[in-house]
Amino acid sequence: MAFNVAIDGPAGAGKSSAAKLAAGKLGFIYVDTGALYRAVGLYSIRRGLDTRDEESVVNTLGSISIELKFIDGAQRVFLNGEDVSDAIRTPEASMGASNVSAIPEVRDFLFELQRGIAAHNDCIMDGRDIGTVVLPDAEVKIFLTASPEARADRRLKELIKKGETADRQTVLDDINKRDYQDTHRKTAPLTCAGDAVYLDNGELDLEQTADRIIEIVKEKM
Repeated sequence: MAFNVAIDGPAGAGKSSAAKLAAGKLGFIYVDTGALYRAVGLYSIRRGLDTRDEESVVNTLGSISIELKFIDGAQRVFLNGEDVSDAIRTPEASMGASNVSAIPEVRDFLFELQRGIAAHNDCIMDGRDIGTVVLPDAEVKIFLTASPEARADRRLKELIKKGETADRQTVLDDINKRDYQDTHRKTAPLTCAGDAVYLDNGELDLEQTADRIIEIVKEKM
């Protein structure tokens, strides 16, 4: 029987990096559900659509095929056969993901894909509603967070490392805007599951965060 770990939390909390590192050390596969929504957002953006326009986005779903492939232990995202693993990591794709994730039909479209992966694999899956909606029976649930300022500083460092131009206030404003969208949407808003372990990693680096996740998992295994 598969052992599932659900990690939820706001944008910029380092969920993906920490979950990926922890999964590798545990021998689990890592599933970044946010990447799925980013792929839908990217497709809509490429089509010139407003990602807040529910009808337009829903009408494109029939033309979208998304696959998660695990190559050399790393997750790669394929959109209609194209590897978009890097293309979905822009701020524009991030905001697009936040917008389309509020659309019930988009969540339904991706729901079975996420659950199917979890049913057949020991995995760590991260997102916004994994412990509350996607995997409510996960053996371990963690809510990973940090202050908006700490998350903005991390995101800024990531963007600078990629050679992109950004300023702290703009990044912080984007973080706060996305927090509001994620926590106030009607469908599956971001919230901490009642049985989740609350983990604030504002003072922890990546390795320390991953190690703490592993400790929590091993306590439950």
